[in-house]
Amino acid sequence: MKGFIEDANYSVGLLDEGTHLENVIDNYVYEHTLTGKNAFFVGDLGTIVKKHSQWQNVVAQIKPFYTVKCNSAPAVLEILAALGTGFACSSKNEMALVQELGVSPENIIDISPCKQSSQIKYAAKTGVNIMSCDNEIELKKIARNHPNAKLLLHIATEDISGDEESNMKFGTTLKNCRHLLECAKELDVQIVGVKFHVSSSCKEPQVYIHALSDARCVFDMAGEFGFKMTILDIGGGFTGSEFQLQEVNHVISPLLDVYFPEGSGIKVISEPGSYYVSSAFTLAVNIIAKKAVENVSSGVGKTGSNEPAFMYYMNDGVYGSFASKLSENLNTIPEVHKKYKKDAPLFTSSLWGPSCDELDQIVENCLLPELNVGDWLIFDNMGADTLHEPSAFNDFQRPTIYYMMSFSDWYEMQDAGITSDTMMKNFFFVPSCIQLSQDDSTFSTEA
Repeated sequence: MKGFIEDANYSVGLLDEGTHLENVIDNYVYEHTLTGKNAFFVGDLGTIVKKHSQWQNVVAQIKPFYTVKCNSAPAVLEILAALGTGFACSSKNEMALVQELGVSPENIIDISPCKQSSQIKYAAKTGVNIMSCDNEIELKKIARNHPNAKLLLHIATEDISGDEESNMKFGTTLKNCRHLLECAKELDVQIVGVKFHVSSSCKEPQVYIHALSDARCVFDMAGEFGFKMTILDIGGGFTGSEFQLQEVNHVISPLLDVYFPEGSGIKVISEPGSYYVSSAFTLAVNIIAKKAVENVSSGVGKTGSNEPAFMYYMNDGVYGSFASKLSENLNTIPEVHKKYKKDAPLFTSSLWGPSCDELDQIVENCLLPELNVGDWLIFDNMGADTLHEPSAFNDFQRPTIYYMMSFSDWYEMQDAGITSDTMMKNFFFVPSCIQLSQDDSTFSTEA
């Protein structure tokens, strides 16, 4: 069942009915406790299949272009390619990764807002023509290096919740679109559509009303210049929640019918990333050091406590799998792997990575039973922005990835016409080596 990010081939454990993710994690915690206690991921590829089915059931009219930078593990890319998604790439390396899987250039878009000339030339050479642009300098750079480019004007969105920081970094104003269209006309660059992005931190689906209205204005404006507009890209920001997806669809579906009706020749696409992979990966980390400190924040109205607080140091941190913690809040709660009594006392605790850097704080404050060096913590929802090359800060190894899928998910893929010998040539599906004991509490591995 083991596979590494750089592997050309992956072994995926097929789980029998009654064997669950918790069983897999228990098995590998036991194995890693014996062999070195390195951190590891468990990737449930069946979750990705379910997310795609959910997408098709709720927003089938919108084609997903998976955001590769979110999780570029080849196993993830290959299963998404087999499912028929497109790919939104931000670099030359990402385009190359996807093209190695046989994905056609028509199913790849370059979404980087700041592209190097070499990246643009590579896209031109390999036939990746669709790319986004939000300013005149970028437009001229593309015109010089990619004569066949087909551009999506990236327009800014207005977050009515007031969180301007996340969505005003990129995207041009509606007012500036006319100037960019004029420049494109002079440079003989094709404008074929509009892109916008609503941040996942935005809690108001109503933002899509303004964004789609602005997009329609740009389409009309482009028509005045003689551009044939064929693509609307509504960006990412999908959390993975079916409720959120339905909520967004409830808002945008009637607007799409009005502004971009079926039969108008407009292809609607999106850029889901964490939607597909966040809940598919679970990370197990080991406690490598522990420190008892004075408890200075033991609740409202209290200045201290006789009980100690604990600082726990783990074998993974912000210079590894928790890199996104540097720019956003952690969206997962740590779970203690070992069994403990329900009435066990809980202590104020903080969790840190192994670098001893003050930035390497994973969880500032949480309540945990007292842990020991060698204990394990489990973090779920760890599939997005986590599989990076580790920093050279320390000599800790990059976590191994163990892939799994239930037989029911495998059968669902086969029913959809996706088989390992035709679409997923680098996968080797093997029966799970995990066996449940009679009391379902201990697990063993077969030779």
